[in-house]
Amino acid sequence: MRVFLVVMDDTDEARAALRYAARRAAAVEGAVHILALTPQQNVSAFGGVQATIEQEARDRVEMLAQGAAGNLFSESGIMPAISVKVGNGHKMVAEFLAEHDEVAALVLGAAASGNPGPLVTHFSAQVGDLPCPLYIIPGSYDEASQAS
Repeated sequence: MRVFLVVMDDTDEARAALRYAARRAAAVEGAVHILALTPQQNVSAFGGVQATIEQEARDRVEMLAQGAAGNLFSESGIMPAISVKVGNGHKMVAEFLAEHDEVAALVLGAAASGNPGPLVTHFSAQVGDLPCPLYIIPGSYDEASQAS
């Protein structure tokens, strides 16, 4: 089964990428996988405090991904799988792709203006080394206007 991997955060461009991936997955009877990332917390605190801060950050991105998954399911009938990773975004995405050969495409949302974002910048420069195609969805993409 073809899986479209979407890196999710709380931005309009990530939501546009998720909707695009869902439409592609539906067209090819594939699936969507949301990868929610949270950076490694660099807090100099006692171990218990650090662990609590990291768990709260992980819970926050997991709730974000769950909400996006629920919205996607209600809009398209596709329920995506969800993974939450802690660490450097570029590294976590690359590791995920290396471990999951079922991923047919990496789908990233680019900011509507200015810098497209760190993941888009990084992976577009590395596209020749990726194990799958890279789809970059503009933050201003509106699938309703593309349907006609």
